[in-house]
Amino acid sequence: MLEHISDHKRNLFDQILENRTRHITVVLENIFQPHNASAVLRSCDCFGVQDIHIIENGNKYETSSGVDMGASKWLTLYKYNQEENNTVAALQALKKKGYKIIATTPHTNDCMIDTLPVDEPFALVFGTELTGLSELAMQQADGFVRLPMYGFTESYNISVSVALSLYETTARLRKSTTSWHLSEQEKLDLKLHWVRQVVKHAEKVEKEILSRKKN
Repeated sequence: MLEHISDHKRNLFDQILENRTRHITVVLENIFQPHNASAVLRSCDCFGVQDIHIIENGNKYETSSGVDMGASKWLTLYKYNQEENNTVAALQALKKKGYKIIATTPHTNDCMIDTLPVDEPFALVFGTELTGLSELAMQQADGFVRLPMYGFTESYNISVSVALSLYETTARLRKSTTSWHLSEQEKLDLKLHWVRQVVKHAEKVEKEILSRKKN
């Protein structure tokens, strides 16, 4: 299907794929405000973080298209909403994939975001707007991280917290010698997914291409 998109779009896809990573992933626990949910996706896309894991415990994750700016169609979203409490299921699944679970909270003294090690894959976990992370999420964490704050307010807005965390960690990751890029197969799979997002009647075009190859 690549012949159905412009050279500019193909080059743009290749350029973005070179800067995409799954070394860092973002986990959102019970976020319920569409504005915040959308702003988080936009930040993840801008910083090159491909995967977002969404835990829905009572609150349905909804976005606002005016804030999202189409970011969600370029990202890979995983939703956990089948269990009575989906937090453990989500974080255990990430641990099995080799991620360290890093809880973002102002209430511990583990480390600041600028000293968080980036050499191993890690998942940054962010809690709901009102109460932060649940006790279950804190219990599942392999480490805790804080953002610098110098005022009276106890915490940043959730979307600001994500943006600040990704700004710091992705910048250090890109300067490191850590292997953080996508594999060639991952790049190909994502490119095909993105093509399907921009080609009109993509399923029909794909079937026609497959039919030609068989003949």
